[in-house]
Amino acid sequence: MLLNAGGFQAVLLAAFGGPESPDEVMPFLERVVAGRNVPRSRLEEVATHYHHFGGRSPVNDHNRALARALEVELAKVGLDWPVYLGNRNWHPHFEETLARMRDDGIGRALALFTTPYGSYPGCRQYLEDLERARATVGEGAPELVKVRSWFDHPGFIQAATERTWEALEALPRSERPGARLVFTAHSLPMIMARTSPYVAQLRLACSLVAEALGLGRPDWHLVFQSRSGPPSQPWLEPDVLEFLEGLSGTGAVLLSPIGFLSDHIEVLWDLDVEASRLCRDRGLSFRRAATVGVHPAFVRGLRQLLEESARPGSPVLKLRPEAPEHRTCGADCCRRPPGPG
Repeated sequence: MLLNAGGFQAVLLAAFGGPESPDEVMPFLERVVAGRNVPRSRLEEVATHYHHFGGRSPVNDHNRALARALEVELAKVGLDWPVYLGNRNWHPHFEETLARMRDDGIGRALALFTTPYGSYPGCRQYLEDLERARATVGEGAPELVKVRSWFDHPGFIQAATERTWEALEALPRSERPGARLVFTAHSLPMIMARTSPYVAQLRLACSLVAEALGLGRPDWHLVFQSRSGPPSQPWLEPDVLEFLEGLSGTGAVLLSPIGFLSDHIEVLWDLDVEASRLCRDRGLSFRRAATVGVHPAFVRGLRQLLEESARPGSPVLKLRPEAPEHRTCGADCCRRPPGPG
């Protein structure tokens, strides 16, 4: 039995968060962009995306389902750990969750971030926000130990591969051989991308999925979506819509949102609404792979990651052993860029 392995008593699932009613949409967006000088008109535009889907982001529901599935998976190996959900940008905020953990008698927990890739917003910013939350909670706030990045973990790659394969099989048989496989991920300002392993880790994950599908490098593309900065600020490219506009001829396009864990608003709007409409207007068949969600291989992979962190000497499961583990940010890794943003 592995009860209290490593002195850990729980897991904190650290997530981005999202509004759960129409009146929460604008306060949520204002919190997300606080201090970043994003025009009000841009917030109002993004708010319409949420209201298109009823003013409720599904991301919290997805993460609650993931937490429940992970508790069941942990119990299979004797780890009787509760999984707490804490959000950076909406309820339950990190401070709320850490206070609840303290009141529940949790003194030490593993922190699992809901992004597999290293970047300032996906790694170091979570560390900074969690440390501030611990300071706010004060005495008795649980000690947190970060779980390493898992962009090349077999469980994640298997789940992403199977989701992509399911979408490919949904295409008419005649369109499958020539289908364009396009992976998507959230764009970042170039100033952030240059100080993180984000793009390199994404490309490795894409190549692993493509290899598992039996495809070579020329047969897939990595594009970006959901940029929110001013036009004057360079962000990662190509944008998914610009990429699709540049395609010639007809055929099928298969989008696989490998940068996202769940079908939240940015996936639903940017891909299922805008990208699908553009493809339809250009005479292209469109399919979008589901995100990994609570795929059994993915949940099992997260459990393996937690076991690895809890037990010194546990095997490190990686499809590319030479890839850095990225357990924590070094002094120059994923650092906050200067200025607003």
